[in-house]
Amino acid sequence: MKIHILYNFKEGPWGGGNQFLKALRKYFTNKGCYAKSPIEADVILFNSHHELMPILKLKMKYPEKIFVQRVDGPIFYTRGNDMETDNIIFDFNQLIADGTIFQSKWSRNKSYERGMKQNNFETVIMNAPEPEIFYPQKNKKLEKGAKIKLIATSWAPNIRKGFDIYKFLDDNLDFNRYEMTFVGRSPVKFERIKYVPPQPSERLAEILRAHDIFVIASRNDPCSNALIEALHCGLPAVARNDGGHPEIIGKAGITFNGEDDVLDAINIVSENLNSYKEAISLPEMNAVGKAYYDFCRCIYDATQNKEYVPKKYGTSKYYRLMAKVYWWRCVILYSGTKDGISRRWRKVWKKERMGGRGYC
Repeated sequence: MKIHILYNFKEGPWGGGNQFLKALRKYFTNKGCYAKSPIEADVILFNSHHELMPILKLKMKYPEKIFVQRVDGPIFYTRGNDMETDNIIFDFNQLIADGTIFQSKWSRNKSYERGMKQNNFETVIMNAPEPEIFYPQKNKKLEKGAKIKLIATSWAPNIRKGFDIYKFLDDNLDFNRYEMTFVGRSPVKFERIKYVPPQPSERLAEILRAHDIFVIASRNDPCSNALIEALHCGLPAVARNDGGHPEIIGKAGITFNGEDDVLDAINIVSENLNSYKEAISLPEMNAVGKAYYDFCRCIYDATQNKEYVPKKYGTSKYYRLMAKVYWWRCVILYSGTKDGISRRWRKVWKKERMGGRGYC
């Protein structure tokens, strides 16, 4: 069985999904089950709402192939808006995906609440980083009298990524006892927190290992790759009691609710640093990659044994979904009146049906 990940991979520092999928592709390649082309693959893994038009066209051309969707979100919760993107994700899950992989139980439950229907094959698999890059420093000890080093990271500058708390810490943290670093992209300017721009994974891991506690304050984050990378580098966490954070940290840290208790949470973890470090317990990339492979294999075996037939749907449903995706892309790429957008996507749909590339 061969698996292809249909995703526009980015090199260098990028979002958590990109970094995880690169690590997963490396695992499949080392295992000898990765197909460089979707044409050669038995299973096509696609990510959330990315590359939807290529997925549609592949499904139409190769209806016998198995399609598996990796889902996070719901986007409505992580961004605070954008119900349409969630609806498109749910439509693809119902019409295209033979299997669904959620990144956390929180994400699965919230997706159901938002209206996603249960799929034929489903599972929950947490992310993991590349073990050659994200690993703990051996025999690390905190020198007596040294300041405890806190760190937070975020690729996205969305205020919902916890910048209300990071700004609060910039103003209220006891910098005689602590020092703090932020790595990534920030919409706020820090006065006392040290700011470091986005870094490649190798350098980011080195910076993480040089610190003691990871702080994450994002809201409705289904499975934070930043948190997972920090824990794999040996840092216990102080995490907002929201999204998938409690699932991920387990006993390797403390959750907080907001400005009223974040300082107390930091103090508790700093006073019991070693015990929280010892409680870090997360699946490694080999286990996560195997879980992905086994899930895909389960669907593949079911098709080979004639127990399951990959989803098929009529041309009318295909074009309706295609038009919906094009409309969604036009809304993102173009500003203008609702009528203007409506006219544009009607032209796009018509041209696509005639074999053209469309406008968006």
